[in-house]
Amino acid sequence: MSSKILAAVEASSLKPEVPSFDIGDTVDVHTRILEGDKERIQIFNGVVIAKAGSGSRETFTVRRIVAGEGVERKFPLHSPKIATIEVKRSGVARRAKLYYLRDRSGKATRLKEKREDAGSEGKGRGRKKASAKA
Repeated sequence: MSSKILAAVEASSLKPEVPSFDIGDTVDVHTRILEGDKERIQIFNGVVIAKAGSGSRETFTVRRIVAGEGVERKFPLHSPKIATIEVKRSGVARRAKLYYLRDRSGKATRLKEKREDAGSEGKGRGRKKASAKA
């Protein structure tokens, strides 16, 4: 019973539309920054290296390089401070957490791009077999 109440309370704080992105994707996170009485949007772009939590407590970590130094920032997914999340590039990741990128520098931090081929509709690899003509 208490879990139903908790779920109902959490549902009110969830964002209605959240963009789908995966680990390894390069994203632009538009955050609302308050400076005095003015509000502006600041963009933090980088690679998503981790996702954690569920429901209203779901977070994701974005890593970027600034002036040769690695900067990581955790964002709550359903925070009202996040205006939008734009996926710029989809990367191939074979792990749930990309913490190994912390030890790499330069071109070694690049991930392969996830490609969506329009022509590859079948599951097979390589060429199609020629049909036998009678």
